[in-house]
Amino acid sequence: MTELDKRTHGRKFVRTFFTTPTAEKGVDDSAKKLRSAIGLRGMQAPDVWVPDNEDATAPNMRDEGAENIAEVVAEEGDEFPGEIHPRVVWHRDSPETRYKGFQHMLEIADPENGAVENIDGFVIPEVGDIDDWKKADEFITIVENEHGLEEGSLNMSVIIESGSAELAMGKLRDEMGKASNNLQRLFLLVDGEVDYTKDMRAITPTGGLPEWKELRHNTSRAASAAGLISVDGPYDDIRDVEGYHDRITANNAMGMLGIWSLTPGQVVEANKSPLPPAAGYWILDAGGRTAELEDEDGVQVYSGETVELEEENGGYELEVAGDEYFFEDEEELVAELLDLLDYVPSMDDIVDSMEEFEAAKEAGQGAIAMTQSATVEIDGVQVDVAQDRMWDEATYQALMTPIKLFKDVYHNRPDQHDDLAELYSEDVVERALEVGN
Repeated sequence: MTELDKRTHGRKFVRTFFTTPTAEKGVDDSAKKLRSAIGLRGMQAPDVWVPDNEDATAPNMRDEGAENIAEVVAEEGDEFPGEIHPRVVWHRDSPETRYKGFQHMLEIADPENGAVENIDGFVIPEVGDIDDWKKADEFITIVENEHGLEEGSLNMSVIIESGSAELAMGKLRDEMGKASNNLQRLFLLVDGEVDYTKDMRAITPTGGLPEWKELRHNTSRAASAAGLISVDGPYDDIRDVEGYHDRITANNAMGMLGIWSLTPGQVVEANKSPLPPAAGYWILDAGGRTAELEDEDGVQVYSGETVELEEENGGYELEVAGDEYFFEDEEELVAELLDLLDYVPSMDDIVDSMEEFEAAKEAGQGAIAMTQSATVEIDGVQVDVAQDRMWDEATYQALMTPIKLFKDVYHNRPDQHDDLAELYSEDVVERALEVGN
């Protein structure tokens, strides 16, 4: 494993990237929203807070916004539980914009303002090719030297909002570590699908954003290859909690565990979603639809309409999304149902399995079978099902990812300890912290 493959920052995972306007006109305190955001705690507080002195703040308020960031972070930054990474203005095609961002970084990082000890880095939007990334890095290096800070002490995160920036991600492994730059300071790769859509000249019938799955995959892959962390862009339908959750789930499956959050409510959802659930549950996937089965007195009940089941002529008639099947005995039916059913393990389930595998490995076994069983009910017909999963070292290491995420959250977010204990119980939390050590 090369040094680039190792995550070298204090945070190994980032679930939430929360932006806040830095200055608003026409109110008694232009920094009011900053003061509110920096006071967030527990599950409402993000892993990374981004005082946004770019898109979220009007151009004629950005100078005041930079001053507000320095003032608010100097006053309350010590108590904030996450990392603080202000976003400044930047543009690959505008030297004037880049210089303005540089001036704002100088203001925010000035030790005389008292904020820099709680500033973890800066977020640079609208980057272009790799040479543009180096310009941003050089400006941050100048800021550090101007203020007597250690080189590399300020992280740099970039927002991928153009095709050139997407292509630049593929060059990071060759460029990071060269003596001519400080690109090792890179921390987050954040997708900005709105401006990316504009840059790509994309059109959809509804005017909505394309899904850009390839962009998210490319960003996740680049982050993995360069020892960085990937974050998805904003989900602007803030009332669509289910859609936001589905987006997070899809991202998690490609290794992108972080997402932009626009409200404290989205922060809570994004903080909790990547963590294993408190209670395990069965799901049934058929006809392109996934349904969670309800636990009723230990029986897993399916109440959807895509799948129908009835006992017929001494056997079973099963209908799945309009296709009909007949099984002469329960064994044949169970085999078919197991193709439709899957189990989502709880944190307790994962810890149990890992403890069992660790004990087996200690006893000299390289692989063991884990069994998950349930009684499933469809249209009043109950069937006993059981599925076996072979656990070996590769399975164990794969299941370590959610445990490592949990440990990272626990160690970096002490303000969430009570929330985690309430979610899982003190016993499960303690056991989760012990497995894999």
